[in-house]
Amino acid sequence: MDYVKPADVVVSMIDASQRKLALPPRDLMIRGILAGALLGAATTLAFTGAVTTGQPIVGALIFPVALAIIVLLNLELVTGSFAIVPIARLEGKATWGAVLANWSWVYLANLIGSLAVGALIAGSLTNMGKAEVAGVAARLVAAAESKTIANEAIGAAGMLSLFVKGILCNWLVSLGVILSMTSNSTIGKVTATWIAIFLFFALGYEHAVVNMFLIPTGMLLGAKVGFYDWWVWNQIPVTLGNLVGGFVCTGFALYSTYKPRDQLVPTAQPVAQAAE
Repeated sequence: MDYVKPADVVVSMIDASQRKLALPPRDLMIRGILAGALLGAATTLAFTGAVTTGQPIVGALIFPVALAIIVLLNLELVTGSFAIVPIARLEGKATWGAVLANWSWVYLANLIGSLAVGALIAGSLTNMGKAEVAGVAARLVAAAESKTIANEAIGAAGMLSLFVKGILCNWLVSLGVILSMTSNSTIGKVTATWIAIFLFFALGYEHAVVNMFLIPTGMLLGAKVGFYDWWVWNQIPVTLGNLVGGFVCTGFALYSTYKPRDQLVPTAQPVAQAAE
């Protein structure tokens, strides 16, 4: 059968963690840049679907194409790494230093890929600045402002909201990455990934890598958002929330209940025969 049981999925998680930690920075950068760019393209696609149809749920239905490609090509997305990479450390097969180094390289790569594709898409939406900011471009501007200065306006409540939405987001997103391990077929992997990613996007939670594209692209298009607003009132609290959601709610939780255990069979105790 195509279905892979949860206990075997956790074995795959352990293997994936070790393989990711063994990758050199060059490979982490290339794969991370591609992943960041794909999420930017998928976000634009989702906004296009929502604007064209007037139905936001359409955007949620089509957004997961990027995660499907990332999973199938085994690219590097830091939110998935938040859940998977520490498993080798929990197994005693890696150090926290190695885990943090991996996260840092992938985070940087995702940022570069997101910024690069954002600049290209901003130019394409406005004919290199010659056309009016409207349609999808206007939606990107509005989203950038709602994710930053709107939260700043309500202070601590806005900051806490971002952190909580970050937890909820990567609980679902990292589940999507791990659910892909429940199948050995291409269609099975795509379908399993799609389920959880659709949930995250439809519910409007906060994803650090999506925001690496969405907010600076909105800034390029005219959003009244500064660098401080982007990082303090979105990127940092969302990243921390994604870390908690991925590592604690998905990776550690699944590892704790399904981790490989020695199957100890109790030794049969001889039954003393009564003396005749």
